[in-house]
Amino acid sequence: MTTRVSPVSPYQPQNRVQDQTSWSGLIEAYRPFLPIDATTPVVTLLEGNTPLVPAFSLSERIGRGVSVYVKYDGLNPTGSFKDRGMTMAISKAKEAGAKAVICASTGNTSASASAYAVRAGLKPFVLIPDGYLALGKLAQALLYGAEVIAIDGNFDDCLNIVKGIAQDYPVTLVNSVNPYRLEGQKTAAFEIVDRLGDAPDWLCIPVGNAGNISAYWMGFCQYHQHNKCEKLPRMMGFQAAEAAPIVQGHPVKSPNTVATAIRIGNPANWQRALAVQEASQGEFNAVSDEEILDAYRLLAREEGVFCEPASAASVAGLLKFQDQIPSNTTVVCVLTGNGLKDPQSAIDHAQSQVKAGIPSSLDEVAKAMGF
Repeated sequence: MTTRVSPVSPYQPQNRVQDQTSWSGLIEAYRPFLPIDATTPVVTLLEGNTPLVPAFSLSERIGRGVSVYVKYDGLNPTGSFKDRGMTMAISKAKEAGAKAVICASTGNTSASASAYAVRAGLKPFVLIPDGYLALGKLAQALLYGAEVIAIDGNFDDCLNIVKGIAQDYPVTLVNSVNPYRLEGQKTAAFEIVDRLGDAPDWLCIPVGNAGNISAYWMGFCQYHQHNKCEKLPRMMGFQAAEAAPIVQGHPVKSPNTVATAIRIGNPANWQRALAVQEASQGEFNAVSDEEILDAYRLLAREEGVFCEPASAASVAGLLKFQDQIPSNTTVVCVLTGNGLKDPQSAIDHAQSQVKAGIPSSLDEVAKAMGF
C-alpha cells in the first residue's frame, strides 16, 4: 500500500497557526487584525487553530493535480465554527457592560452563545424553531444553562423576534448580524493562509445565513491587503436544494433539508454574500440532500473525518461541480460542525447495521467478520 504524504510542509515557528500548547485563542493570535484594544476583556475557550486536513481521497477522485483540503472547524470548543465569532461578540458585549445575550438558532449558535456567555458571567437566552433542532446541539445549550424558548415557526421567524427583543430590552444580540461575529469568523481565512502559505484557488463553503462566507472573504481580503497572501480565492457557496434562497433569488418560506444548520429561508447576510460572489467571481449553487449525505458518508469512510450533514454541503458541491475546477489548483472545503452535533443523522443514514445476536464464541465472531 502506498503511503500518502501531505504536500503541505509542517507548521513553521513563524506561522501564526501554533501548536495547541502555546495557543491562547484566536483573539490573542490575531489581535492586530481585530477591532479590540487593551481594555477589551477577552472571553475565550481557546477556540481557533483548527486543522487543515489534506483530503487525499477527494484529491484522487478529482485528479488533474487538484489538491483538496478540509478546514475542520468542528474541532472548536463547542463543536462548530460559531466559536470563532462568539469569542469576539461576547468579549465586546462584556466590554459594553451587557448582562445578557440572545440569539436565534438552528443549533450551533445556541451552543456557542451559551458557552461563551456563561464563561463571561452573562445570561444566555436562545430562541429556536420548535422541533427543528438536532438534539446534540439543544443538549449543549440546556446544559450550559441557557433559557431556551421554542416557538411555532422557523429560523427566520426566530431571528426577527430576537432582533426586536434586542432593540427593546437590555439584552445583546449575538447572531451574525452582530458585526463582531464576522470579525472573529474571518480568522479561519487567516489560518488557511498561514498553513498553505497563500490563499487557495477555490474556497467551498456551506451557506445558511451567509455570514461565514462573508467573513472568510473579509479575512482573505484583509490578509491580501497586508501582503500576507498573493491571491484571493474564488468563493463557492453551496445551499441545500430545498433551502436555497440565494440560488433561487427569493426567500424560501418553508425551507426543508436534512442539513439543519443551513435550513434558512431568508439569510440575514444575503446582500453581503452577493457582494462576495461578485468580487471573487464566485458562485452560489444548490446540492440535494442525497448529494449532501453521500458526501457526509464519503468524508467519514474515506477521509476519517466526521462532520455534521450541513458541513458536507461544501464537499457535495465540490464533487458536483468538479469539472469547473482548473487543473493543478488548491481547493479548501470548509467543514463547519462536528458530526457529534447530529448523531441521529449518522444512525439514520449510515447504510450499515450492527450485526446483532452473534453467539459469544471466537468462531462465530470470525464468521460474522467474513472469515
